[in-house]
Amino acid sequence: MAIAGISLSAPLTATIAAPALAIAFWRNAMAVGALTPLALVRHRGELRGMGRRAVLLSLAAGVLLAVHFAVWLPSLRMTSVASSTALVTTTPIWTTLLLRLRGHRPPALVWAGTGLAFLGVVILTGVDFAVSARALAGDALALAGGIAAAGYVLLGAEVRRTVGTVAYTYVLYVTTTVLLLGTCLLSGASLGGYSGGTWLKLALLTVTAQLLGHSLINRVVKGLGPSVTSTAILLETPGAALIAALWLNQLPPAAAYPALLVILAGLALVIRGDRLPRARLEEPATATRSA
Repeated sequence: MAIAGISLSAPLTATIAAPALAIAFWRNAMAVGALTPLALVRHRGELRGMGRRAVLLSLAAGVLLAVHFAVWLPSLRMTSVASSTALVTTTPIWTTLLLRLRGHRPPALVWAGTGLAFLGVVILTGVDFAVSARALAGDALALAGGIAAAGYVLLGAEVRRTVGTVAYTYVLYVTTTVLLLGTCLLSGASLGGYSGGTWLKLALLTVTAQLLGHSLINRVVKGLGPSVTSTAILLETPGAALIAALWLNQLPPAAAYPALLVILAGLALVIRGDRLPRARLEEPATATRSA
């Protein structure tokens, strides 16, 4: 369900007549508006009970999510969609590297699965990197968006160990909204004067890509872990292609179907590799109980 939600992001964004930064701001601001009654009425105690460390990590995750939106959405209008998509979906690679820097030793299957899944994205997008200065700047922004997303997923997994989905997501979105508002004001991005159809699409983007997509990612990252979650996000690429075919009549390339199979195969390897360390940890406890 989360992948289905974020897969609507690119097709919807492509049809919204508003600045990229404004789209990023409003999808987060509307999500905050929708979550506020739930967070302040039913989860007030949980918000108050968040420790200093959890709050700081949530704020940091909000900063990284704001960076992700602020650099990736503008990159779509500076470089090709294929290049931008391929670079922003390097998220699982950076996630695995960051885990290694933190002292974790991802199994070989996780590395192999991450590489295979990213290969599927390369097959689908074609990675037609351009050489103009504007395109190279767009490529750099998309790559930065992928790195920021990796940090956001890792921090979310850490916070979610002790904090519920609603409390964490609320602090996350509020932080992202405030930062994107400041960015829009500084850059001069227009935040209003849109048509009714544009506001309707912004609301639909909020419900699908933000509340359904990112919020569910924040929910499942606790159980799936950052490696599996970030690799699964790669399915957004073929998902968006299929949605664009059905909604915008943009038929996916012939490579879309084998690319989907390659991504799924890579995800399966990551899941299997991610489960191996847990299985080894459980074996001694099982043996002790048997004894």
